Amino acid sequence: MNFRAIFRLLSVLLLLISLFLLLSFFVGLYYRESNRVLESFLTPILFSILFFILMFSLSKEKGIPYLSPRSGFLFVALSWISASALGALPFSLSGAIPSYIDAFFETMSGFTTTGASILTDIESLPKSILFWRSTTHWLGGMGIVVLTVAIFPLLGFGGLHLMEAEAPGPSVDKITPRVAGTAKILWLIYLGFTVLEIILLMIGGMNLFDATTHTFGTLATGGFSPKNASVGYYKSVYIDTVVTIFMLIAGLNFSLYYKLLKGKFREVAKDTEMKTYFGIFLIASILIAWDLMGKKYGSFGDSFRFASFQAASILTTTGFVTDDYMQWSNFAQVVLFVLFFIGGCAGSTGGGIKVIRIVTLFKMSITEMKYLIHPRGIFGIFVNGQYLKKNIVYDIAALVFLYFAIFFIITVLVATGGYDIMTSVGATIATLGNIGPGWGKVGPVFNYAFFPDYIKWILSLSMLIGRLEVYTITVLLTPMMWRR
Repeated sequence: MNFRAIFRLLSVLLLLISLFLLLSFFVGLYYRESNRVLESFLTPILFSILFFILMFSLSKEKGIPYLSPRSGFLFVALSWISASALGALPFSLSGAIPSYIDAFFETMSGFTTTGASILTDIESLPKSILFWRSTTHWLGGMGIVVLTVAIFPLLGFGGLHLMEAEAPGPSVDKITPRVAGTAKILWLIYLGFTVLEIILLMIGGMNLFDATTHTFGTLATGGFSPKNASVGYYKSVYIDTVVTIFMLIAGLNFSLYYKLLKGKFREVAKDTEMKTYFGIFLIASILIAWDLMGKKYGSFGDSFRFASFQAASILTTTGFVTDDYMQWSNFAQVVLFVLFFIGGCAGSTGGGIKVIRIVTLFKMSITEMKYLIHPRGIFGIFVNGQYLKKNIVYDIAALVFLYFAIFFIITVLVATGGYDIMTSVGATIATLGNIGPGWGKVGPVFNYAFFPDYIKWILSLSMLIGRLEVYTITVLLTPMMWRR
């Protein structure tokens, strides 16, 4: 285990995060906020600079530092934990969130793009704190490790396994021969969508601050909003539509956008995961709208507006709300509940199990039934016209099993606090799936503030496990990880 290289990389990562803390500091200056708020950003910035200097002075190496796959897994896990630990300081030092545990929970929720919050009055917080809160989403969306990978060539580092350990999907598409080139292209696409949505939201009447913070929450599929009522605050069909579209954009595999830029339209049009993803969204939206029409809303158009927004929000694991879906009919709630377990596409900023894994397991079950009928037959599982090797299929099946095993374990742990089954299940799937709002006492109009500290730590770990695709964290708990 190359601990020198790991901590040297961590210092680079924290220094990078401090640049965004500095941006939030300037937001505080612009709005003339108190010295205590401004100093709450300067303290972690100073710490990250000192840590960077210390690590580079203690870990001078000749040649290119090597990170083994084991070291890569540890670095990725530590990067999210240390980023959350550093990012929590402005919340606690400013007094916005006095409890450090609460501040850590909020920051972990931000970086993992979960959107679960302990805040009760969001609009009362300083603008700089709200901007930093949304910035954690934006950084975590495409991946703070992927952003670091983009600048590795300047530091003499590299390694695809870092992206594989961090990127939210079954596999990492190498868009270019160089990993750093792939990371840069993904971030440029991400940045382009960010600018576009900010402009469109401002056209709809949002000011620059609200448009930026909501865009950060949308493209990261995070769900943090500077408004207590989330996107529902604006009561605008236009804004609802723009946010719905960009949530769906963020839930798609970002490598598809690169293929579109290269003119590979037929290849994109044939993508199985994309077609399934939009199919699930449309069917869920229509079913919910049909059920709500005449019960909750007067026309099918109004019903579809709210249904499609919430279906996109849950499917992509964003967590924005425009209405309290706990007040909808039982049928509509059941449809949404199913979406909680699906998630976005591989290679997207969304969480959850991922559509491609659902598709693969469905095809696997069909293949197994064929073997029952024709024991001597030869059958294969194909996705996008490509044959999936058995080890990939087994990997997906094992991951889904672990996902549900962890889901049940965390649900039981939450229930030890004396909470009802819907609250325990809702809090677990909302954090493990990086969705944010859940069911019961953590529904769309509530928050996570009432949980005791030990459950907040458990749910923080749940967010991290979900964001890093289960294996990255669980592999650290195995004895073989630490054997020489």
